[in-house]
Amino acid sequence: MLELIDPRQKVKKQEYKEIFPVLEQKLAACQRAARAAGIPVIIVFEGWHAAGKGMVINSLAQVLDPRGFRVHLTLQPDGEEKRRPWMWRFWNKIPGAGEIAIFDHSWYQRVLDDFAEGRISKKEFRQAIADILEFERQLADAGTLIVKFWLHIDPRVQKKRLKALASSPATRWKVSSEQWEQNKKYKKWFKLANRVLEATSTFQNPWQIVEAHQARFTRLKVFRTLVAKIEDEVQRRPKQLADPPSPMPEPREDELLRPTILDRVDLSQSLEREQYEKELKGLQGALYELEHRCHLAQVPVVIVFEGWDAAGKGGVIKRLTRGLDPRGYEVVPVGPPTAEEKAHHFLWRFWRRLPKTGHITIFDRSWYGRVLVERVEGFCRKEEWQRAFREINEFEKQLADFGTVIIKFWLHIDPEEQLRRFQARQSDPNKQWKITEEDWRNRSKWRQYEVAVNQMLERTSTTYAPWTVVEANCKLFARIKALRTVKDRLEIAVC
Repeated sequence: MLELIDPRQKVKKQEYKEIFPVLEQKLAACQRAARAAGIPVIIVFEGWHAAGKGMVINSLAQVLDPRGFRVHLTLQPDGEEKRRPWMWRFWNKIPGAGEIAIFDHSWYQRVLDDFAEGRISKKEFRQAIADILEFERQLADAGTLIVKFWLHIDPRVQKKRLKALASSPATRWKVSSEQWEQNKKYKKWFKLANRVLEATSTFQNPWQIVEAHQARFTRLKVFRTLVAKIEDEVQRRPKQLADPPSPMPEPREDELLRPTILDRVDLSQSLEREQYEKELKGLQGALYELEHRCHLAQVPVVIVFEGWDAAGKGGVIKRLTRGLDPRGYEVVPVGPPTAEEKAHHFLWRFWRRLPKTGHITIFDRSWYGRVLVERVEGFCRKEEWQRAFREINEFEKQLADFGTVIIKFWLHIDPEEQLRRFQARQSDPNKQWKITEEDWRNRSKWRQYEVAVNQMLERTSTTYAPWTVVEANCKLFARIKALRTVKDRLEIAVC
């Protein structure tokens, strides 16, 4: 890829003066058009040290409306960032609809600098390439425009520029030993860069190689590329959104006749109060100890609760947390996404709430809303919820690769038990706040939700993040089974 590029491209000064002001105006117009169309734009700058990334970013900043873009300088991860999956810090920085994020270095630091300096292994390198491809594909599928630039110079020009920077007191701080080392090992770096660029240049998100010996030529090519890419995306967006969301239709009879995971659940299982109280006390004591052992071992834990309305999720969570040290866990209640959350990829709000090492995060509902309520109620397009199965598995795989223990519960009750609980809530003044018109409306779509739940369980129960279906017609049985499951999974993680 790089071997075919001659970085010595130039443009005459007069030609530059004629063309560049026009490109500046076009790029400013493109920013406004992207904002109006709600298109998130990510611009990535990678390349050789001293290739001119800062110069180009400064040129962009002079043109773009500062209210609509942010520049992110990627350095080595700090203490908080090291305690979460490595892509966590980049998910936190992705732009919302109509915003622009400019990355001076990016997630490619891991497969370039970190691998070249021996900070990650060959296995971690291969995994990081896969993580990057998934990350960029997920964002592009959701409508984010990603434009990636590699600024290319030869070793002679790089050495000359590093010397010039090092000779001035004002810029000497910019030159590090790592940059000199890259110049000395240019051939080795060239081979690595070529490998990374070829592995991550896809049809959706190709690399743009920029010949960077001359600043004028570099600016022109970057600006021309951005104008062309944004204009194309603005024109394509109406076609991309041509298929509007629609509620899930009533399932066909043949869809309901075949045996399913939920059909095999024995809802008659129950537990007597005396045995429940005895087991509960023992489990809570064990969980308290296991929480502290997870903290000492720096094991992050994610616990997900999904289930039918009135299935008892809140009751299970309450009994679970009563046995934990409140300094070591967080409960995240998940409701409808806010306007800011809707402006981002649906997984964005969940990436932000992931636990750091040694801590526990409990999700009361979760990212599975995309394939449940959003699918059934028509809050997302068919292609979005269908794509979400794969995206969720990839998300959970990255958590598991980091060492996160993922425990997922579906609390299952039958329609008759749900009706009984709804009626009990309505008749009790202290519980009426728990029942809403939306609960009754969701109940009327039981058959649709049943199909969606079975597909969710079938397609997202993996070896690294399996589902546990909890028989919840008896609340006491459900609580004990859930707490026992958490205990067993944590024991495996820390023993």
